[in-house]
Amino acid sequence: MRIAPGDNAEVRLTISESYSGMSLDIPVYVRRGTEPGPTVFVTAAVHGDEINGVGSIRNLITEQRFELSAGALVLVPVVNLLGFERHSRYLPDRRDLNRCFPGSKSGSVASRVARALMDAVVARCDYGIDLHTAAVRRTNFPNIRADMTHPKLASFARAFGTELIVGSKGPQGSLRNVATKRSCPTVAFEAGETWKVERTVVEYTLRGVRNCLVHLDMVAGRVEQPPYRFETDTTTWIRARHGGFLQFHVAPGDLVERGTPIATNTSLLGDELSVVNSPRGGIVLGMTTMPSVSPGDPICHLAFAKRGALRKAEKAHQEMSDESLHERTREDMASGVLVSEVEAD
Repeated sequence: MRIAPGDNAEVRLTISESYSGMSLDIPVYVRRGTEPGPTVFVTAAVHGDEINGVGSIRNLITEQRFELSAGALVLVPVVNLLGFERHSRYLPDRRDLNRCFPGSKSGSVASRVARALMDAVVARCDYGIDLHTAAVRRTNFPNIRADMTHPKLASFARAFGTELIVGSKGPQGSLRNVATKRSCPTVAFEAGETWKVERTVVEYTLRGVRNCLVHLDMVAGRVEQPPYRFETDTTTWIRARHGGFLQFHVAPGDLVERGTPIATNTSLLGDELSVVNSPRGGIVLGMTTMPSVSPGDPICHLAFAKRGALRKAEKAHQEMSDESLHERTREDMASGVLVSEVEAD
């Protein structure tokens, strides 16, 4: 199907077949500018239960928030249709689609779906944005993940406009890892929880996609810069030392110093068992939303950076308006967990 410059069109991409032998198609929406330019894909629900991106792409399609003057935008709201219909991260064969790229035409179901996306979408694009959330019973503060040693990709990642960028090549077999290796620099945007479409996450996503298109001269305007930028390639999960019930003292997006209490682990009757503290200064990248834990369970995902970067972030935090997107997102995500002050001795 040919889509002329200046036109929009919906196409269907056959990814597999059902048990009845009927073809399984996913919808793809394509917008073309009137002038030549790059082609950018935006995908969501590679993990079928991560639907913040689905809501964001639907908004991009229905609201037409900007005029595309050059290039083309390829929007795929649901990649893992089989997982999406079952409200599951995985495909029916229990494979993680985001570990199966580039896939194969003669492999497993996951491998065939991956290959269909690679051939029909990724191979035709110059850049990519893959939308994700945290895993089940966790939440992530909005962040971009990209190989920051790749100059073209690093520039694209910074243009998205998140405060937090985590540098990594991505897991082997992931969409962003393989697409980047195949000359389509791709970032992953991580934000929010599974099974939800969160208002501020959608707002972050829409702003970020538009920023990237402005950066590529596909949309008129200026890139909206974040109040601070915190880049790191060092993160760690803080884990529970004991089983018990958590009283959280931080929320996603909070800045912490070394020794800052993350959570107090208590018995069901409220007796303190231990206090979990931050080992270094950093930012709360993500955390569990499940207060009951057993030994070794992940509690808080911290991103670390040089002290100078942390000080700049702290200064920016102090100057932020409560109405800024950053602060509204922190407030929304804090509402998903019960955060309490540390009790004084």
